[in-house]
Amino acid sequence: MPASLPPLPTMVVGSLPQPDWLIDRDRLGHQFPPRVRAQELWRVPAPYLQEAQDDATLAAIRSQEEAGLDVVTDGEVRRESYSNHFATALEGLDLEHPGTVRNRSGIDIPVPRVVGELRRPAPVQVEDVRFLRAHTDRAVKITVPGPFTMAQQSQDDHYGDDRALALAYADVVAQEIADLFAAGADIVQVDEPWLQARPEIARRYGAEALTRAIADAPGPVHVHLCFGYAAMVADRPEGYSFLAELADTPAHTVSVETAQSRLDPQTLRPLRGKGVALGVLDLSTPDVETPETVADRVRRALDHVDVDKLVLSSDCGLKYLPRAAAAGKMRSLAEAAAVLRAEL
Repeated sequence: MPASLPPLPTMVVGSLPQPDWLIDRDRLGHQFPPRVRAQELWRVPAPYLQEAQDDATLAAIRSQEEAGLDVVTDGEVRRESYSNHFATALEGLDLEHPGTVRNRSGIDIPVPRVVGELRRPAPVQVEDVRFLRAHTDRAVKITVPGPFTMAQQSQDDHYGDDRALALAYADVVAQEIADLFAAGADIVQVDEPWLQARPEIARRYGAEALTRAIADAPGPVHVHLCFGYAAMVADRPEGYSFLAELADTPAHTVSVETAQSRLDPQTLRPLRGKGVALGVLDLSTPDVETPETVADRVRRALDHVDVDKLVLSSDCGLKYLPRAAAAGKMRSLAEAAAVLRAEL
């Protein structure tokens, strides 16, 4: 973690609500997050889209600064989903004739079809980091989808072996991570929700693929696990099916959700020695928690984590919340951190 951060630094997982003038939020909220491109979601014509996304990113940065967060993201404003922005930028895919995968809700959805060796022809998110770095003096975090999750979100018509596919994704993620740190990122977060969604497969090679992607990272890497967006997945399990397996990976910090699932904090004990980014904002409701409610969620976990490595965060991305609700929740998070710092 950057040395300049205070105890219990605050941040969101990654995404923030995109403005209605930028993207069709109603349509976005009534379909599963796309794994292939979904250009039809954007309201702004292509010639003006980048400028509009720049403006929306600036608004996302300012909303985090005004809320008092210590680490800011770009809000993932330029993305149709957390994963497809990066996943569809690779070579070796047939995006015109997508494959299908059954998602965690049991629905068959279109996904990239792997037809050749996966390659990253150029950095995908470096300009996003540079833009973020140029417009804030706070620590910055950028997110990238993880290799196991991307492998599970694609149809393999080339490698013929699901482990080999995941390791190929790991190699391109490792290249991207190196470039993101070189471009100015203080933290890179790898999103791996499908480690939780497909634990039996994940136990075979999920930790191996993740390790291959992050082992040589030149800065701190956070690994985010969750039970899915509350807007899409209503039922939350009582505990993680894949968590202790991350203890031996090179991840600096493991990002988990505890508010919506009411996770038993003892579940976090296997991660002793690692940082934990504790999700303490409930995204299943737009109601804004009080700072005291958020602080109580943190207090429950203090005996089970290394407090000097504890980060306060949201359960998942805030993408599907109303913008005012997201702003209020972020303020409560920052105010709860201030209360807790005075108690430590």
